[in-house]
Amino acid sequence: MKSDRLASVTAIVTGGSRGLGAAFARHIVSHGGKVVVADLLDDEGARLVDELGVSARYVHLDVTDAAQWASAVAFTVAEFGALTGLVNNAGVATGQFVEHEPVEHFRSVLEVNLVGVFNGIQAVIAPMRAAGGGSIVNISSSAGLFGLALTAGYGASKWGVRGLTKIAAVELGTDRIRVNSVHPGMTYTPMTAQVGIQPGEGNYPNTPLARVGMPDEIAGAVGYLLSDEATYVTGAEIAVDGGWTAGPTVKYVMGQ
Repeated sequence: MKSDRLASVTAIVTGGSRGLGAAFARHIVSHGGKVVVADLLDDEGARLVDELGVSARYVHLDVTDAAQWASAVAFTVAEFGALTGLVNNAGVATGQFVEHEPVEHFRSVLEVNLVGVFNGIQAVIAPMRAAGGGSIVNISSSAGLFGLALTAGYGASKWGVRGLTKIAAVELGTDRIRVNSVHPGMTYTPMTAQVGIQPGEGNYPNTPLARVGMPDEIAGAVGYLLSDEATYVTGAEIAVDGGWTAGPTVKYVMGQ
């Protein structure tokens, strides 16, 4: 569905070539905004911006590299004249118990998932100030709202994103720069499909809605936070998780 609710938005989406990031980019363009897809997956990114048309550009970006961030921001402003939105979506996952997690891997996950978000926030402050304000949406996770086994580095980084979001919201509010976090639950993407996650009713019974989310459902929350409908929302955390973090399901409580 086309609309113009994001017509004032020019946003960078990191990790934007596929999965959730691609859904966010499509949502922005379909609602009248402009997007720069930033990723390491150059071929997939180029195909996506070809699909999206004149309102989209692609830039190669390693989110752990502050110099590449500066270049991506400069490219965005040069191409579209302003930068008013950022979706910090790029991330990597981990899957070991704390006892067995190599510290080198733990650090590498933090570097992408948390330091990458920090770099992004720093990089966009000046152009957002110049534009009179903006919206930063940091993609955390349900694993940033409760303790989830086998996510030592991932969970720690997503809790960090949650905290950093609130700190930046406090510091940047007078600049009319809003900073919020979105916390997806299990969502059907190419990555989760590889580990057997399937969409459809009843396929994820440990959430109240008993299914995994779809990327477009997460994109709706991101679009809201980028839009002028959320001008009084900052420092918030929005769980889009089918009720996963609300509490254990009835089947679990009843022992069924």
